[in-house]
Amino acid sequence: MKRPIVVIVTLAAGAGLIWALMAFRNQPLEVQFVRVKRQDMHSSVPTNGKVEPIVWAAARAERAGAVQKIPVQRGQRVAQDAALLELDAADARADLAAAQARIAQIRGDLEVMERGGRATDLADIASQLERARFDLDTAQKDYATMQRLQTKQAVTALEVATAKERVDRAQLQIRSLEQRRAALVPTSDRTAADARLKEAEAAAGLAEQRIRQSVVRAPIEGVLYQFDIKPGAYLSVGETVGTIGRLDRVKVNVYVDEPDLGRVAKGMPVMITWDAQPGREWMGEVDSAATEVVTLGSRQVGEVACVIQNPDRDLLPGTNVNVQIEAQKAGSALTIPKEAVRTQNGKSGVLVLAGDHLEWKNITLGVANTTETQVQGLNEGDAVALPSEKPLKNGMVVNAAFQ
Repeated sequence: MKRPIVVIVTLAAGAGLIWALMAFRNQPLEVQFVRVKRQDMHSSVPTNGKVEPIVWAAARAERAGAVQKIPVQRGQRVAQDAALLELDAADARADLAAAQARIAQIRGDLEVMERGGRATDLADIASQLERARFDLDTAQKDYATMQRLQTKQAVTALEVATAKERVDRAQLQIRSLEQRRAALVPTSDRTAADARLKEAEAAAGLAEQRIRQSVVRAPIEGVLYQFDIKPGAYLSVGETVGTIGRLDRVKVNVYVDEPDLGRVAKGMPVMITWDAQPGREWMGEVDSAATEVVTLGSRQVGEVACVIQNPDRDLLPGTNVNVQIEAQKAGSALTIPKEAVRTQNGKSGVLVLAGDHLEWKNITLGVANTTETQVQGLNEGDAVALPSEKPLKNGMVVNAAFQ
């Protein structure tokens, strides 16, 4: 008697389950909807770019030497002609002192000549020549040794250069003494002394120039934004010491993808953000449109130049930044999410909620940004269907859910 009852209960439960499944299957599909809203639209072109100074200049070493003193640091604002660094000028100062001593001596000789006397004693000059030739021989040997050691990287270029300068000084001293000796012979006259004086004055002028060139100065006023020199570094002639730019306004080279180039024109507003300073914004405008399309990684881009106001001078050259170019504006526009727009038979449209079912409506698109688009053909407050996992079509009965 119990067995038929169990069978009946089982069949009833199965029938109930089948009925519940059929009822669930026949329920309308739940679809997410959004309302058409009215707002101001700004169509923007989002991309990236790199900061460069508009006005800049490089400071370069005018002579070779080791860096002795650095009175500035990177990022510092400097005036035009401000000292950026000083090279070791001990050799030049020694040469200047020697030249000034020769000048004083020659002028003394000239005074003696004018009084009819002799400039100096030949024996004294001979003694000085002997000493000078000994010094030259020693200097030449030291220089040859330094050259050999340099090939083995046992000495620095500065030490070799210093040895060469000792040879030059000894040779110059010998020539000077020989000229003085020639001036003491009976045929010597004011012309020879004047020539020696001019030579000594030229040597002094050369030494003074080398001293001046030992200080590398700022070519323009601005921010020293590239400067990596350390004390003791050896600089060659013409080597770049640092780069200075005027940063109150900067140029940003913006990389615009090829399909968006037609939306960008000179004068359009530009907003810059920098990941290193969250919450900061810099404003400017497009200065010039792209002149060619080039490959940048996997992108085809045009390089658009923008001028950005940088009053605090904290947007630094070389910085990679985020860019928003404001291409179009539409005030009080009807808008929907871009994802709600569908294409049917080559026409743009949306599925709107009409009672309990979907209804197709053709629309005309207008200004768009990254997430929303302006539309015509709808009314404010209309419910527009968003994409669904299941295909949606005109006339389909749905269960509406709103975001």
